[in-house]
Formats: sequence, structure tokens, C-alpha cells
Amino acid sequence: MAQIVLFHSAYGLRPAVHQAADRLRAAGHQVHTPDLYDGRVFDDVEAGMAYKEEIGNDELLRRAVTEVAPLLTPGTRLVYAGFSLGGALAQNLALADEKALGLLLLHGTSDIREDAATEIPVQLHVADPDPFESEDWLNAWYLNLSKAGADVEVHRYRGAGHLYTDPELPDHDAEAAERTWAIALEFLAEISEG
Repeated sequence: MAQIVLFHSAYGLRPAVHQAADRLRAAGHQVHTPDLYDGRVFDDVEAGMAYKEEIGNDELLRRAVTEVAPLLTPGTRLVYAGFSLGGALAQNLALADEKALGLLLLHGTSDIREDAATEIPVQLHVADPDPFESEDWLNAWYLNLSKAGADVEVHRYRGAGHLYTDPELPDHDAEAAERTWAIALEFLAEISEG
């Protein structure tokens, strides 16, 4: 099975991230859940985003790279995954790792450099509509990542809130979350065997 690095959202390493990791472990995967916020967690998005801004994007990326570095042993191919902000970080790391096995994005994406080149399989799960991932943005993201060579699939969940997989947040949508995990587990099983 896959070795997965699962990055948290701007809310921090909340119980929902641990629950997701446990779900993935129950399917046979090895899962690492780095804490990029030094133990801080938030109950509302404004506080989480303020703390993210305080740390800064460059420092968050540096922390993510530092957490992943010990896992990059010879022969190891990682699946990068993340929730919202964590998805953006996961995408940046996956596109920089030429041995990456795959990329699983939950609720978030990031910019794609023009010179990006990758053949990894990518799966995105996103609310429809999503206040942080507009239709135009997602269309451009899809086209740019496909142009870079990635095998991209996007799953949209009409009426769900942004972080709909977190049962403790107002965005939660149980049906969309269950569908997301079923599809994501199939994706991970396929790329692990391939």
C-alpha cells in the first residue's frame, strides 16, 4: 500500500485529520500527519488564516519540506495529500518530487508554475461552488496541470461547504464526505498497485 503524507488545513492538526489518517491506515496505508502549526488548532477559519499569515507561506512550505525530508529514502515514493491549505502545500511538494506516487487534494489547490512537468495521478475533491476555489480558478488549474502531464480527475460536491469532510465544522456534509473517502480509497489502491 501507499506511504502518504497528509497535511492539515489552516485550522491546524484537528481531530478530523487524525480520523482521516486512521481511515487511510485501516485501508493498509502508512500515513504521516505533520503538524505545521506547532500544536495550535483553531475553531474558526479567520483565526486559522490569521495564524497562517503570521507564519507566512514561505515558512509553511519550509516546514512541510523539513517534515517530508526524512521520508524520502531510496525507493520510497510518497503520495502527497492535504486539506485546503494542506492541499496547496501537498501539490507544491508533489510537483517538486520526481518520484512522487500521487497527489490527493481535499478542498484545495495551488498555483502551477509554467515549467511544471509531472506524470503523477492527481485527484481533487472540492465543494461546488467553493468560496476558495472559484470555477474559473479550477478550470485554469485543471488545464495547467493536465498540460504539465498529470493525469487529473476532479470530483465536485454540489451544496457541500468548503471543508465538508470535517465533522466538527459547519461545512460538514456527511454524504459528500463518505463519497469522497470511497473514491479516494479506490484511487489510492489503484496507484499503490500500479
